[in-house]
Amino acid sequence: MANHKSAKKRVRQDLKKRLHNRFYKKTARSAIQTLREIENKEEAQKFLPRVVSMLDRLAKRNQIHKNKAANLKSKLANHISGLEK
Repeated sequence: MANHKSAKKRVRQDLKKRLHNRFYKKTARSAIQTLREIENKEEAQKFLPRVVSMLDRLAKRNQIHKNKAANLKSKLANHISGLEK
């Protein structure tokens, strides 16, 4: 366990940031799952920009790698293009 005052503060800050990051990553994963479950093409196209925005934000903050965000966006776009109206 930390002995210095600054180290104790860093532990508190890290815990707070970890919880914050977990929330946003889990929210994005849930949104991706929701998008994949949508059967209607028009609904999915309306929902896609929100998911893309979430992924871009995670990549910008280095919570996920930028290439992973790009791969997910590509796969979701392909999934939507394959849906029938």
